[in-house]
Order: sequence, then structure tokens, then C-alpha cells
Amino acid sequence: MNKLLIIDGLNLVRRIHAALPDENDIANVQQRSLAASQKMLKQHQPTHIIVVWDGNETSWRKVLYEDYKKGRKPMPTALSEGLSQIKATLADNDIHSFDAQSEADDVIATIATKVISNNGEVVIVSTDKGFSQLPIKNLTLWDHFNQQTFDIQQYEKKLGVEQYQLLDFIALAGDSGNKIPGIAGIGPKSAADLLNKFRTLANLYRSLDNLGAKQAQKLAEGKDMARISYKLAQLQTDIPLNVNLKQFRVKSAE
Repeated sequence: MNKLLIIDGLNLVRRIHAALPDENDIANVQQRSLAASQKMLKQHQPTHIIVVWDGNETSWRKVLYEDYKKGRKPMPTALSEGLSQIKATLADNDIHSFDAQSEADDVIATIATKVISNNGEVVIVSTDKGFSQLPIKNLTLWDHFNQQTFDIQQYEKKLGVEQYQLLDFIALAGDSGNKIPGIAGIGPKSAADLLNKFRTLANLYRSLDNLGAKQAQKLAEGKDMARISYKLAQLQTDIPLNVNLKQFRVKSAE
């Protein structure tokens, strides 16, 4: 069985870089990124490995909603200029990269979905909780920095919803980290309560007459924003990619 290790490149190196006292010490980032990747190869024993990086093109999400991820700190200049060196160091050690056109998330989700649909196994290395919406069969979400598997059941308990309701939850409550707005006046607790009662966003909107006038009005007025928020949070799993898994085979697995 193929087992693919997918590393969310910027998620890894930005956190490594942020922990260093000297932000210009890119050589240290290179070595730490390589060491982290090699450690994960030993831990997970994949047959294939790929590091996916964000690209520079404007994301379709930004086109859909201008304030998406607004206010996020830009990448430090030294790290931005040193990315090519980091990628080269990884490539020299047979850890190959793939550059997304814009956001890496959709590329990672597309590759993971394709491998799993072909009876493969996937480990996604990222601290991005957005990947928790993907089907969990044959998929592991690995937090390298805490050295643990993402616990979807614990996350469900924290939010008060089930995995299949995650996108509906964000459509209602938004996601402050990514500047996804949700519906004004509907917070996480209200969103969870509504989804526990009505199960899905579609059912909820068919049942506005069963709610109090004030809450029903908020939901009715926020319907378009809920639809946009759902789309912003949803990972695309069918991005056209001109890649072949053979390109990313681990040498020891050959």
C-alpha cells in the first residue's frame, strides 16, 4: 500500500523560523526543516513524501471575499528570500517540493483525497485545523511540534459539533483566525446549539419559523454571508494537478 507523507511547507518553516532568536539565520531554518522532515520519515515510514508550498497568486478565496485572512502578518523578508535555499536543501536530500499556485491547502486536500481514493494511506503534517473536515479513513493529521496526532473527537467535543457539521459551524460562527465572517451575532455556542437541534445548515434555514424572531432575523439577514463563509472554509479536493506520485517516492522505499 502507498503511504504518502504530505508536509504543509510554510506551516512548518514559519514556526521553526519564529522560534529562532535571529530571524536572519536561514541556514538554521534549513537544517531544522531538514531534520524535522527526516524525523517524520523515520516516525511514519511513508513510501512517498511531498512538501507543498503556498504560491504567490491571489487565492480564489480572496477574490470571493476581500477580507479573507486580512491582517495576517506577512512572511518575514529573510524567510521569504530564503525559501528557495530551504527547498534546495530538502531536494538535495530527496525530499521534493510542489509549489501551489496560491494556497497549499487545496493542493494538499486534492492529493490526499486522490491517494486515499486509490486505497492509499496519507499523513498530513500541519497545525491547520481546516484539514479536520477531510474524511478520517486512512488519514492521519500529525502535529509535528506537539508530536501528536490531531484528535478529531476532542475537537468535536471542544466545539460541541460533529465532524460532518464543521463547515456548517464555520458558516454560522465564522473563523476569526482566517477572517471568515460567519453571521453577525451568532457565536460558537449559538452555532453549536443550533446545529445540535437542527443537525444541518439546510435544515436550520428550513426551520426559521421555529426560532425566536430575533435569532431568525439574524439568520435570514446573514444567509448570503453564511454561504460565502461555508465556501471559504471548504477545502477543494479536485484541483487540476500535473503530478505523478512516482516523483515523490522515498528512496529507501524503492
